[in-house]
This record gives sequence, structure tokens and C-alpha cells, in this order.
Amino acid sequence: MKPIISFEDFAKLDLRAGTVISAEAVPDSAKLVKLEVELGIELGKRQIVAGIQKAYSPENLVGKQIVIVANLEPRKLAGLESQGMLLAAHSGDGAPILLQPEKVAPNGNTIS
Repeated sequence: MKPIISFEDFAKLDLRAGTVISAEAVPDSAKLVKLEVELGIELGKRQIVAGIQKAYSPENLVGKQIVIVANLEPRKLAGLESQGMLLAAHSGDGAPILLQPEKVAPNGNTIS
């Protein structure tokens, strides 16, 4: 079990709804997909690099609304900058399952 964090630490996360507007497999990677996610007027578009290729083909991701951590420090993955992190659960075999709003939310809306 991971350590317990305070509510104040949890409240630092900026979780947002966003729509995938483009997706492509990262060359020379069996896992990584580069996504462009629309997060509305305030945040604009973000590039997210995620290890979801074994469970999701890039062409099937376009148009999906997902939940991302919008205030995560950018990080390089396979030479590409990831400007956030998408949220996913893991299936019994470890495959990612994207977390998605039950209904479409305006892009950029806060998840709480």
C-alpha cells in the first residue's frame, strides 16, 4: 500500500477532461502513443505520451474524452515531451483501461 497523503496534497492535483484530437504510435516503441488532447480555451492543446499502445490503437483514440493530470511537470519519454498524464485503471492482466467521464464534459472542465 502506498503512503497516505493529506487532503491538501490531493487538492494540488489539477484533473481535467479533454478530448483526444490526434494520436499516433511512437516510432521504435511497442507501448507508447503520442496524443494531442484538447483542454479548452484556458489550457489549449497538450501533448501526452502514454504507454497504452498494447490496449488501444491510436486511430481508435481520436474523439475519446479522457481524464488527465494537467499540472504534472513535463517529462521526456522516448525523446518526446509529455505535458501531463492520462488516468487509467489496470485490468487483471495489467492492460490499461482509460478513465473516461460517463457523459461528455466540456473540454478543460475540472474533475473533482
